[in-house]
Amino acid sequence: MKVGVVQYAAGFDKAENVARLRRLAERAAADGAELVVTPEGAMHDFGPPDLALAPFAEPLDGRFVTGLAEIAAAQRITVVAGMFEAVADDPARAYNTVVAVGPDGLIGSYRKQHLFDALGWVESDRLVGGEPADRLVFGCGDVTVGVMTCYDIRFPELGRALADDGATLLAVPSAWVAGPRKPEQFRALATARAIENVCYVAGAVQTPPDYTGESCVIEPFGEVLASLGTDEGYAVAEVNPRRVEECRSRMPSLTHRRWQVTPR
Repeated sequence: MKVGVVQYAAGFDKAENVARLRRLAERAAADGAELVVTPEGAMHDFGPPDLALAPFAEPLDGRFVTGLAEIAAAQRITVVAGMFEAVADDPARAYNTVVAVGPDGLIGSYRKQHLFDALGWVESDRLVGGEPADRLVFGCGDVTVGVMTCYDIRFPELGRALADDGATLLAVPSAWVAGPRKPEQFRALATARAIENVCYVAGAVQTPPDYTGESCVIEPFGEVLASLGTDEGYAVAEVNPRRVEECRSRMPSLTHRRWQVTPR
């Protein structure tokens, strides 16, 4: 099947963000994409580090997910997108959540586990982290998709846990903060997660000036199948579960492990 990655710079107007996502998803679907991965914060931008995000958060049956469901149903695709989810017992903070929505509605959600308290950002002031056991893995065509979010990609344990859960493609919605060598770091980490877990990686990143862009789809041996520059747009690549089987047969590193991943 084909997977698409779309990238744009989300603003503070949630309706406009959904409209932009819709236009890009429609174009990716027209090029054959059955799975479309969009950035972290696709619903609403993070804004400056001191901006409270809870006032913009929504429940999983709110307008953003409803809008995604309309897109998915109209195009007969599955959309993976980042949003801020309301926290019932902490009105001052939100979850940084990724939802997967198919033609028949919400498939599942994942709350980002590793919060970006680095480089002058303190996400934990505004966000609540998810629990290690609450992972999202789902089937899409013949591919099994595991979800991680942005900073999560720096932690190989989560990728390995998703591979152990059956993932053959890692979807990585991201708002990778711009800075020296940051685009190269994201590409290197995405490639490493693909190679070490012998799976595909589809990373969708918000665009400059605040973020890096350069979304990509990478195959199990590290070849870049599709990539974008820094402008708003989309890219589509073909992924094949038989390629994962072939690569895992030729490089059976997952079966050679002598260590298991356990959350602390």
